[in-house]
Amino acid sequence: MSIEARLAKSYRFIKNNSRKVFISLGVLAMFSMGTALWNYFGFGGLSSFAEQAIVFDDSGLRLPDNLAGPTGRIRIVHFWDPACKVCNRETGAHLSYLISMYRRANIDFYSVRKPGTTGELPSFLQGKLTPLDGIEGMDKIPASPSVAIWGADGRLAYAGPYSLGMVCTSANSFVEPIIDKLVAGQAVEPFGMLAVGCWLLLSLE
Repeated sequence: MSIEARLAKSYRFIKNNSRKVFISLGVLAMFSMGTALWNYFGFGGLSSFAEQAIVFDDSGLRLPDNLAGPTGRIRIVHFWDPACKVCNRETGAHLSYLISMYRRANIDFYSVRKPGTTGELPSFLQGKLTPLDGIEGMDKIPASPSVAIWGADGRLAYAGPYSLGMVCTSANSFVEPIIDKLVAGQAVEPFGMLAVGCWLLLSLE
């Protein structure tokens, strides 16, 4: 069959099945776009992380002696693992919002990177948190990113995830209500938490 005959045959096929061809091309384009957006925003990388119920146990968590006690300032410690790039980006944006929101409150922000790893916090957090080598009891923290909060009286008020669900945002946050109470001078009792989300499990061995 000549090239002209093949082109004519293809033209007749497309003309007679234009609706099906149009729908197929549309579905393919939507699928490709969806895949690209999924990977662009980072959610495609979440498959390597744990989406499950995790128990956060705050027992034994202690600040270093030079930071502990009734200093009159609230202390927030951010625990993170450089390997969890998606989680760090989403939680980092939430943490940056917290730092900005409470900039006039008596709050000090610290960070603890997973031991034995290398990496830097997102650029928009650079210089906003004081890095710590570690704190006593951090081996009890089962996942990251996570946070621990001490009140101005030096008592631990909270230790656990920033929020509920796969993506950490202020819309589903556990943290702001606790900080608001501490800023207002109210007492907050720590509690063990069973939460479902998407975190990278810590391995401190």
